[in-house]
Amino acid sequence: WIRAKEKNLDFKINVAPDVPAELMGDEVRIKQILMNVLNNAIKYTKEGSVSLNVSCEKAEDSDTYKMIYSVADTGMGIKKEDIPYLFTAFKRVNEDSTKHIEGTGLGLSIVKQLLDLMDGNVTVNSVYTKGSTFIIEIPQKAASDRKIGEYDYARNHSLVKRGKYKQKFEAPEARILAVDDNASNLLVVTKLLRDTKVVIDTAANGVEALKMTLNTEYDLVLMDHLMPEMDGIECYQNIQNQPGGKNKSTKVVVLTANADEESRMLYAQTGFAGYLVKPISGDELESELLRLLPREKVKIMGDAEGALEDTMAWMNVGKKKRILITTDSNADIPLGLLEKYDIEVLHHEVHTSEGTVFKDILEIDTRGVLSYMRNEEHHMKGVSPDVKTFENFFAENLQKANNIIHISVSSKVANTSYPICLAASESFDNVTVIDSGHVSSGEGILALAAAMYADSNKSVPEVVDYVNDLKTHISTSFIVDNLSYMARNEQVSHNTANLLNSLMIRPVLVARKGKLTVGQIYFGSSKKAWRRYIRSRIPKFDTDSKFLFVTYVGINHSDIEWIKKEIKSKVDFDNIIFMQASPSIAVNCGPGTFGMLFVEKENK
Repeated sequence: WIRAKEKNLDFKINVAPDVPAELMGDEVRIKQILMNVLNNAIKYTKEGSVSLNVSCEKAEDSDTYKMIYSVADTGMGIKKEDIPYLFTAFKRVNEDSTKHIEGTGLGLSIVKQLLDLMDGNVTVNSVYTKGSTFIIEIPQKAASDRKIGEYDYARNHSLVKRGKYKQKFEAPEARILAVDDNASNLLVVTKLLRDTKVVIDTAANGVEALKMTLNTEYDLVLMDHLMPEMDGIECYQNIQNQPGGKNKSTKVVVLTANADEESRMLYAQTGFAGYLVKPISGDELESELLRLLPREKVKIMGDAEGALEDTMAWMNVGKKKRILITTDSNADIPLGLLEKYDIEVLHHEVHTSEGTVFKDILEIDTRGVLSYMRNEEHHMKGVSPDVKTFENFFAENLQKANNIIHISVSSKVANTSYPICLAASESFDNVTVIDSGHVSSGEGILALAAAMYADSNKSVPEVVDYVNDLKTHISTSFIVDNLSYMARNEQVSHNTANLLNSLMIRPVLVARKGKLTVGQIYFGSSKKAWRRYIRSRIPKFDTDSKFLFVTYVGINHSDIEWIKKEIKSKVDFDNIIFMQASPSIAVNCGPGTFGMLFVEKENK
């Protein structure tokens, strides 16, 4: 902490609450490992932050845990060609940039040797000039069933509390109630919050508090735990059940001198919104109010983003995922499902013939694409991100997870991003890229399945094996109404497009072994062709009837209802999800196109 502060770096420690409170291991060597890596991070970081995240994974049917110590910095990063030499004794990587930095180069070599002796492992994720993350894994046995709980480094180390006070916010319209039988404590709270301009009422005991909460609505209540006659927990419960009271749902923070695990569990079970350990600092008190007061009543002072980041940091403590699933924007996954299963998306680009560049979905929608391309002289094409963009995407998301599995569009389709993201993944130890063998929602189904499977405490190899097996059971197909759009993007020749269009031929494109090939062709009107397509592509049996994704381009609501009715007459899927295709998909197939994507049979 001292070394970080000497360089004006933020130093953060986050410990997951489910980490065992007592572990069997070589305390001296583990400290040596962490100190080496932390000091290295501080040494090579000029500005920004260094953080230590501690989490664990429990082995099945065992008292052994894989302890995971993740050290992240915003320093100069490591060139990917230098990573293999990181743990070589006396070998300093990137000599030109590190001449001025003292050291023998032994540190990381010692780390690697000690970890090998403890059956541990170390991996590195780094983007040059952006920063690095070292992930240290050590198997250790728990000495008891007790968990560390909500460990707060700042509360347990007074050294961190020192520093210049900076007011975080003002909230003159907010009103709070402070309840404490000690008048001095009430005076301290009032003085600490003076600069915030919050309106503060005080009560000397639970009875007074109940009288005040009956008639006045508060934005927050600060409640002392140990008070005579009626303690803080009883008072809180009475507020919740108070007939005619105006604070039945008001958030209450408990003030306590007891920060042990049992007390924290009691507070959580009671329903307190948080707790503050006495003696309370102004910084802690302001942070808690900033977290809990209504956002519309708070005016952030100074660096709003930094203040909010510090205040909301409690939400991220120990929440770093083991595996994060990522994919491309052309996977056509509805936003609600992306949020539900915590899937991160890298947006492709759409380029116009005039040289304008749009971020797929973010800066242009499918209707805009179709409107633009009604003019036959206008051309658009979907373009994959470059290696640098993928590297930055992976680096950013490795702050949220120890491992990334990226589900890519098929490597065998035109303009695929697969080789690009594969090249970017080589800069990281913990990024795995899977060729989905599909496009659009076929790729999306795999990403969703991978996210659900990864959340069931599976390892990276288990998820990879599961996805590689599942992708052979997914059906991806599209019926194309008009080939003119494909011709403009050189997917087919103009002569072929003109011939098929004149004969009212509507081809079906099917994903086979990663390639999109023509499966069937249908003659006649759109709906006649659509009906034959639906009835031929959905089998009566061996169908996973949980989900069907229908990805479409430029189809109106009445036609969507017609398609849904036709599908249900064949197979009654539990969920039929209609999704407008992303712009990068729409530029290739044009209006009147739709596809059905589903699992052909359940993966055994």
